Amino acid sequence: MSVSSRIRMQVVRSVAPEAEGSASASTASTNAKLGSHTTGVADSGRWSTRRIAMYALFVALAMVTSFIEFPITPVTWLKYDPSGIVCLIAGFAYGPAAAAIVSVLGFVPHMFADPWGSLMAVLVALFLSVPAAFIYRKIRTRKGAAIGILVGAVLAIVVALVGNLIVTPIYAHMTYQAVAAMILPILLPFNVAKMAIHAVITFLIYKPISNLLSKQQ
Repeated sequence: MSVSSRIRMQVVRSVAPEAEGSASASTASTNAKLGSHTTGVADSGRWSTRRIAMYALFVALAMVTSFIEFPITPVTWLKYDPSGIVCLIAGFAYGPAAAAIVSVLGFVPHMFADPWGSLMAVLVALFLSVPAAFIYRKIRTRKGAAIGILVGAVLAIVVALVGNLIVTPIYAHMTYQAVAAMILPILLPFNVAKMAIHAVITFLIYKPISNLLSKQQ
């Protein structure tokens, strides 16, 4: 082998480790950059597992509170239950999807014994909590929460009254005229009182609960 060939080989050998080191450093830098902007499967799994667990907790709370019933007006056969508060808190904490899931699944135990009443309860809970959660997602302040609760309450009252006009004659064997006659003196005051209780309690407790949930994440 000539002297010039040996010199060229030595140069190549000395440059190769530097090139490999540079490539490794570049790859590590690229991986670090990618890693800083993405989450792995394990992280995603932990997040989704926690989210599912919290949804399940809120659904369980909604189920339990749906059985806590008591009259809030002189008409004792109309009973209040605080499950709507749970739906609102779930929506404020985890968004409209959580509000919808809790609103629907929270009334599953009642669907076997009282399917029509459960259907109305689900619709009222959906129209109360989902719009409120949408608004609070856009305006994450106490003012946004108040606006969301107010809008949801108005929609829920409308749905409750319309639902009574449609559903009550079917399962209660009452005429449409008889149900319509109850709207102003009976159904409207009850639903307004119900939504007022939901609104006041939710507005007072949603922030401490949201802060507690945020600290645990």
